[in-house]
Amino acid sequence: MQRAPRHWFRAPAERMGLLALVCAAALFWYKPPLALFPLGLFLLCCCVAPFLPGAGFFLPVISRGNPGRNGVALTFDDGPDPETTLPLLELLARHQVHATFFVNGHKAAHHPDLMRQMLERGHSVGNHTYTHDNFIMLKSHRALLREITRTQEALAQFGVIPHAFRPPVGVISPRLAAVLRQTGLYAVNFSRRAGDRGNRRVQGIAARILGRLRPGDIIMLHDTRPHGAGQHEHWLREIDQVLLGIRERRLAVVPLAVLIDRPVMSRASPSSAGGCLGEKNESI
Repeated sequence: MQRAPRHWFRAPAERMGLLALVCAAALFWYKPPLALFPLGLFLLCCCVAPFLPGAGFFLPVISRGNPGRNGVALTFDDGPDPETTLPLLELLARHQVHATFFVNGHKAAHHPDLMRQMLERGHSVGNHTYTHDNFIMLKSHRALLREITRTQEALAQFGVIPHAFRPPVGVISPRLAAVLRQTGLYAVNFSRRAGDRGNRRVQGIAARILGRLRPGDIIMLHDTRPHGAGQHEHWLREIDQVLLGIRERRLAVVPLAVLIDRPVMSRASPSSAGGCLGEKNESI
């Protein structure tokens, strides 16, 4: 699969901002107080849009795949985790499906064996920042860039070059566009989430995922230790029910790269796996 060319269009936020200014100027000459209405509407959209995972208000965001594939993609955030990753990999192997893991750089660096297992079993990996700072989108360009580039560097140790980036808790900010251009990444969110609060609420994961599942959905789950006694096995059963439910609905679990027609990561050539990125020889 060849890497898709990048086309960066004027964001809806820019177009709406220009329109709001034009409308405000026109209304000001008619009745000055009315000029506040389009400006207020624009500011409201700017406040709400960061919390809408598929809005793409500030920059292009992929939140759904091609429904013509008659499939869905599984993605897991916040790993790897020594308590959940291996059992999850075993479960996915039993169902013969592949997922995409949006990993945190510091966890990847601390659990290299789990990363190798993940990759050896054919799963793909995306960038989910280094420390998973929930407020990173409110911080400076420099801070956001560092979170992303440190994760790229951590994953390069495994011969992996991620192309897909998922922001912590799915929140998008205007400054992310420039950082993604600088790093050569694109943003991927989700269209179906478990509402599990980072595996703090595992009860009912399957029901929430399967309730309105549609072809082309990108499913977001978590690869982190469930909170509460006895919740680990319960969590695995819920994921198992998700996989069974997808099959019962005559849908396939397909790799994210297939669903969105875009490579999620590249494998670096062996000579570049030690840290200095060299020629990419495989896109996944």
